[in-house]
Amino acid sequence: MKPSDKTLAKEILRRGALSGTVIEEQLKLIENTPVSLKTVLVEKELMPEHDLLQILSGLYNLEVINLRNYPVDPLAVEHVPVRFAWYYKFMPVKVTGKTVLVACANPLDLKVQDEIRVHLALEPQIVLAKEQDVLDALNKYYGLAADTLERMSKEAAGKPGSEGPLGAAVENLDEGAQDATVTRLVNQILLEAYKKRATDIHIEPYRNTVRVRYRIDGSLVNANIPAAVREFLPSIISRIKIISNLSIVEKRLPQDGSAVVKTQEQTLDLRISTIPTPHGESMVVRILPTHVMLLSLEKLGLDQKNLEVFRRLVKRPHGIILVTGPTGSGKTTTLYACLNEINSTDRKIITLEDPLEYEMEGITQIQVNPRVDLDFAIGLRSILRHDPDIIMVGEIRDLETAEIAIRTALTGHLVFSTLHTNDAASGITRLIEMGLEPFLVSSSIEAFVAQRLVRIICPHCKEEDLTQPPDIKEELAASLGMNDLKYVKIFRGRGCDFCNQTGFYGRTAIYEILVMDEDVRAAILEKQRTEQIKRLAVKRGMTTLRQNGWQKVLAGITTPAEVLNVTVRDEPDGEEYPPAGHMPGIPAPALPGESKNVRLVDKDILSVKDDYNSRAYERAEEKVNIRYSIVRQDPQNPLKLFSDQVEHASVTRDISAGGLRFVSGYTLPVGTIIDVRIQLAGAEKSIDCLARVCRVEDDNLSAMFNIVVYYLDIPSADRVRIDHFVQEQRKKKKESPGL
Repeated sequence: MKPSDKTLAKEILRRGALSGTVIEEQLKLIENTPVSLKTVLVEKELMPEHDLLQILSGLYNLEVINLRNYPVDPLAVEHVPVRFAWYYKFMPVKVTGKTVLVACANPLDLKVQDEIRVHLALEPQIVLAKEQDVLDALNKYYGLAADTLERMSKEAAGKPGSEGPLGAAVENLDEGAQDATVTRLVNQILLEAYKKRATDIHIEPYRNTVRVRYRIDGSLVNANIPAAVREFLPSIISRIKIISNLSIVEKRLPQDGSAVVKTQEQTLDLRISTIPTPHGESMVVRILPTHVMLLSLEKLGLDQKNLEVFRRLVKRPHGIILVTGPTGSGKTTTLYACLNEINSTDRKIITLEDPLEYEMEGITQIQVNPRVDLDFAIGLRSILRHDPDIIMVGEIRDLETAEIAIRTALTGHLVFSTLHTNDAASGITRLIEMGLEPFLVSSSIEAFVAQRLVRIICPHCKEEDLTQPPDIKEELAASLGMNDLKYVKIFRGRGCDFCNQTGFYGRTAIYEILVMDEDVRAAILEKQRTEQIKRLAVKRGMTTLRQNGWQKVLAGITTPAEVLNVTVRDEPDGEEYPPAGHMPGIPAPALPGESKNVRLVDKDILSVKDDYNSRAYERAEEKVNIRYSIVRQDPQNPLKLFSDQVEHASVTRDISAGGLRFVSGYTLPVGTIIDVRIQLAGAEKSIDCLARVCRVEDDNLSAMFNIVVYYLDIPSADRVRIDHFVQEQRKKKKESPGL
């Protein structure tokens, strides 16, 4: 037994903090081990660490510091080798002359102090700090796993590639003892990611370095690993491949696998994906708990109004509820919260997912497997033979899956699924573009729920933000119907150790719920445009994504920047929209004669030269979001144009000030006129003009079409805007050719 443990035990007994029996049991437990009495008392939660530090402080006349807020001198870190600091578990804080101030969780033995004097030629001055704070400081200032990498570099002697035999089916991250092996290094990387609440680990090789990043709260942050990790990249990749049953020989093709690992707290499910790069394999590890942390609807971020709407929706006996949003917007979590709300012994619930992200008690879950031709459509047909009450389909990707889901809903089942669209109303257009008849959409869908994730302001460093520009407050007030700006208070996170200096801790969702009532169903049957349906839903009480985001800003939950990053500005109510029309492949409706929505054009506009193919302007191979609708000519007067009612979304392959090339799932006849809206990155105002199809390219690899158009009536100022945008993109690519 160490003298310091015996002294601490006597003082605890003297103060009556613990009984003699408990102390004797703990002393026997640590006998002949390097573990200190203080450590075991803290781990078993027998005494708070703060109280133990105060006892030690009185016994040894040592100062107790808060290492999280204590300034660390970089010169002190340079003076003390990483292996020395890690071995004795102390953090060098400051060097003054021949004295080094070191922070440790337990008083250092005289032998250790002598080691510091001999090897560092410095006199140690000891202060006490929490053990986790010391370990965090070592990781922060020396780098994650710095001691392991240094020892590996010496022990491997130029042979860093031995990974050891394949371990058990479930890898234990807490094991690995003190050996400097690749296994221990990988365990440290995974364990650190889990402790920091990371959802993904990105391992990215470059010519002379390797970048390891964690995705925390939706943002990537550097893992602070020493540059020496570059030498062991092949070994790290091979080790992760081994535990995920991937081929360590194949390095030329992408691979996907999975693994199960455990920590002291819980078991984790890892999803591993590799891709080949010129400088080695790049890997992403997705971290998922094997048991979903069941969320109630209240914890999703729903306000009281939307919560009541949600509760009514999930209790409906049949129909389809679609959650829409981009990848990574929390759609699956919302669906699981819905299932958790209605899961009971008298209901049969089956899910069909790709991938199966969480395990949930009381629910039958199916993993899509393309290798054996088990896709969503085939799986959905088989599910119906198992007499389910409720079905969750991971995603509606194609017409066949959509049709089966609708038939399932129409035959008395409640179906939950997801769709990739920008807002709730766009889900209607997306389904019709797939090929569904409007009457099927209107009769089977109960609601479209659009959602986005925004980061939550860190509660430990939250403060009022007085630097926000007035136009932000004005838009917030106008959106929420507030008349006095003095009630608009905006907050931010200053940045602290608790939130890794980001100012944010955790995420919440903002929602837009479009409930299908009689008016909305009628609008769908009339094939009205997305904006018209959205405006109708807002008039009937729907809160838009932007408005819900502003509500959370006003409540001090998030910042304006978070809301602006994931939402678009709501259109003003008074804006005129193009008239209704039809979908491609459906006979054109009768022309409305002298309707006020008729667009008159000059004859010269329709005969403008093709500036796209003449290369009058430089092009940039850039992805730019566009929306367009088909335009028809009046047979009696070709100078009268009528816009189609359905607006389609697409993305460009390249763009110039003379025209653009975009992707389409169907072909358009050469000569077709379209009404196109171009949204340049970073621009607040879109560019609207007419364009004519001059070429159609069949992309055999993707079963898509490239539609080439040139502008007809684009204003000169907008043409200059596009040209400036193209020049900037080309300049960026020249400056960063590898991007």
